[in-house]
Amino acid sequence: MSREAPEKSPEPETKEERRRSTHEEPAKRSHHDDSDHKHSRRSKDDSKNGKSNGESSHRTSERDRKRRDRSRSRTRSRSPKRSKRDKKEEKDQEEEDGEIRDTTPPVVEKPRELTARELERQRIIQEELKNGEVDEDGDEPVWSMKKAQAEKKSRTCPYLDTIDRSVLDFDFEKQCSVSLSHQNVYACMVCGKYFQGRGTNTHAYTHALETDHHVFLNLQTLKFYCLPDNYEVVDPSLEDIKYVLKPTYTKEMIGSIDKQARMVRAQDDSTYFPGVVGLNNIKANDYCNVILHALSAVRPLRNWFLKESNYLAVKRPPGDKLTLLPQRFGELIRKLWNPRALRTHVSPHEMLQAVVVCSNKKFQFIKQNDAYDFMLFLLTTLHAALNGSEKRESIISKTFRGRMREYSRKVIPAEDTEEEKYRKMHLPDYQEKVSEKPFLFLTLDLPAAPLYRDVQLQNIIPQVPLSTLLEKFDGKTEKEYRTYNDNIMKRYELLKLPEFLIISYKRFQKNQWFVEKNPTIVNFPIANVDLYECLAEDVRAEHKYTTYDLVANVVHEGTFETGNYRIQIVHQGSGKWFELEDLHVKDMLPQMIVLAESYVQIWRLNKEKTRDERAEDDGEGQMETA
Repeated sequence: MSREAPEKSPEPETKEERRRSTHEEPAKRSHHDDSDHKHSRRSKDDSKNGKSNGESSHRTSERDRKRRDRSRSRTRSRSPKRSKRDKKEEKDQEEEDGEIRDTTPPVVEKPRELTARELERQRIIQEELKNGEVDEDGDEPVWSMKKAQAEKKSRTCPYLDTIDRSVLDFDFEKQCSVSLSHQNVYACMVCGKYFQGRGTNTHAYTHALETDHHVFLNLQTLKFYCLPDNYEVVDPSLEDIKYVLKPTYTKEMIGSIDKQARMVRAQDDSTYFPGVVGLNNIKANDYCNVILHALSAVRPLRNWFLKESNYLAVKRPPGDKLTLLPQRFGELIRKLWNPRALRTHVSPHEMLQAVVVCSNKKFQFIKQNDAYDFMLFLLTTLHAALNGSEKRESIISKTFRGRMREYSRKVIPAEDTEEEKYRKMHLPDYQEKVSEKPFLFLTLDLPAAPLYRDVQLQNIIPQVPLSTLLEKFDGKTEKEYRTYNDNIMKRYELLKLPEFLIISYKRFQKNQWFVEKNPTIVNFPIANVDLYECLAEDVRAEHKYTTYDLVANVVHEGTFETGNYRIQIVHQGSGKWFELEDLHVKDMLPQMIVLAESYVQIWRLNKEKTRDERAEDDGEGQMETA
């Protein structure tokens, strides 16, 4: 037996419901009448075409659009905007609740003083914003690799303290240690190794993930990056690393180099004179090191290569290998005279590689060679690489080129008869010929070493003064030179003295079995060597300055195959002499220079006093002594 639900008592109707029911009843009756009327006319409506249907649907969509607009305007009118009365009532309610607002102004803390590094960083940021180089939203984090490629700069890198300057070395060839590629190479600032690229699939990116090394330097653009986040790091504390990689010199710095008499301090806390630093001997390149040191002591040559724009502006044909030699030589000169170096030695690795390429492997750093031949090759190749010729000058010819006059005549063979000798004396081939030619250096012939000792068992090593050797260029002394067919007598005299004079002593002579060395010691003063007697009589009046001072002295010890080279140079700022042998640098007394076997010397023309002024000073000194 099912239970029936109790009936609910009817609730009294409200006024609103009665009013609604009153309006709905006529509407229902009218709707019922309308439906009957529409049913009666359905047949007529079916005969109409689709045009009436389209018009009715258009009117329906128009009504829907208007209804939506009215509802949207009604929503806007009910926006929660508080009136002044509502705000006042809310304020009174808060006072009734007992809340007390603190109306005292907040205490402004005194800003702390910025450090020098923060001030420098702020100045750089303001300059970049002023120049439009950096966007104001440049501090936004990089969330994807696509944004990272835009090189967003950051000045708050947390890995700058991981940089180890003691392992950085920018003297070697700029190539990737994995792929051996020279393109887009980066240096790790933590371990000092070179890697290629900085994208997600590059060796630098992989190295950063594997070893947790983050700061890298682009060796071409000199920009620092943090990997694997891949954003550029800008910080003033990194400027010293950029300067070591690519030293730059202003005109004022170049002019004050020879005036600096105090030593500077390197990053490894050692002191040195700029220009007097050791060169690394990779295997057997000491013959190259001494010549590079000697040329770096030549003032006009050094000043010209310290300014990089001088040799970068030289145009050579595309693919010419000689383009590399001036660039590498200039980089080496700038590193030798760097006043803010990381250490007190430089490796000429890139320069020697350029020498191997330009000399077609004649001069290599794994095989000993002649320093004189290397100097001849380097000067002539640099002159050609700088678009120099016999008529067109370069910095090489302006510094070292002089002119001489040569007198030559053929020697009549001694076995000829008197008639043949008389006939040949009138032939033009046996008449004396005069010619003028330029020179880059003067070669002096050493006397032959004695085979036996003298009576007192002395003079084991012969000695000869420099003035005796210079008689070769006085225009009177003749020397015989042998060729395959003829013997020629020659004598020389100088027409123009260069600003820097290179003198070489002919110590090595190759015979049928080996290269023989002449151990004769040359006695010379280190200053005021007068070449007035070597000038031709018709040009002596044109030369006011004829005295030379020694700048560099290349010394050779041992045999040709197993011997070694060292160099003695003077520091112009302090006036001290130093002896350099590879990485070893030590000071020395000037009196010890003449005791070594000199091979190549560079002399500087002294323009402090003319020859007449020196003669007057010498005369006054002799009168005072008397």
